[in-house]
Amino acid sequence: MFETLVRTALPIALILIMTGVGMGLTTADFRRVIQQPKAFFVGAVCQMLLLPLIAVGIIALTGLTGPVAIGLFILALCPGGATSNMYTLLARGDVGLSVSLTAVIGFITPFTIPILGAWALQHYGVAGQTFELPLLDTWKTLIIVTVLPVIIGMIIRHYATGFAQKAEPWVSRFSVIVLALVIASICVSLGARLIEFALLSGPAALLLNLITMALGYVAGNALLHHEDQARTISIEVGLQNGTLALMIITTILQSPEMAVAPSVYSLLMFVTATLFTLWVRKRPLTA
Repeated sequence: MFETLVRTALPIALILIMTGVGMGLTTADFRRVIQQPKAFFVGAVCQMLLLPLIAVGIIALTGLTGPVAIGLFILALCPGGATSNMYTLLARGDVGLSVSLTAVIGFITPFTIPILGAWALQHYGVAGQTFELPLLDTWKTLIIVTVLPVIIGMIIRHYATGFAQKAEPWVSRFSVIVLALVIASICVSLGARLIEFALLSGPAALLLNLITMALGYVAGNALLHHEDQARTISIEVGLQNGTLALMIITTILQSPEMAVAPSVYSLLMFVTATLFTLWVRKRPLTA
């Protein structure tokens, strides 16, 4: 089951998910970056710079090493996807900003993930464990499973708008199902070691989720003075693309141990995001 999901189902599922993300995009989402540069810049800096730095700090604080540390760091490199867009809508955030961040950063990370991921392998690797993240192959894989499907989805949206609008909401639901299946297969693959790795990575995964959501919300309010944009940045920074992280870890690095932290994180983020959404919906939207 694990091998089948890893080598076939997970990449195909991610391609379908990213195609769905593309079907939710229009050229206006990219123009918005120019029209509202400050909001986009704050969100991009939080996601591209602040989040990995926080991950490094949490890894040092909790003393994680080896595959667990690498898995958590790679997760921090994967931007939010359809799930963050969905929660932004539910939280009454700035959906346009959320979609713009998803779109633009999604085109950047295929170049940053291989470089920073290779650094993490060297920095957090332990003696006797050898993992390789070939830059060119990783870049090509990410382009195929993330960038190209988004472009295809945008083309579908342009020429078949009605179909795209009907199909796009199913993306988040499909993503949840895929995540559940992959996480279940990872649990089976780890067997008796599952509890050990889950206890080891759980606190760090929870800290990463809570700290990034909190700092994103504070930074958004302090710098932008728009409650809806603060909610958006909190969710975009706090909800990482667990499906993408698991695809990189299980297909390229082929390490079930590395996959534990992203798996635990992916489960926790739905709980924290739901609680955050319920909390902010009770707060007024201020200009």
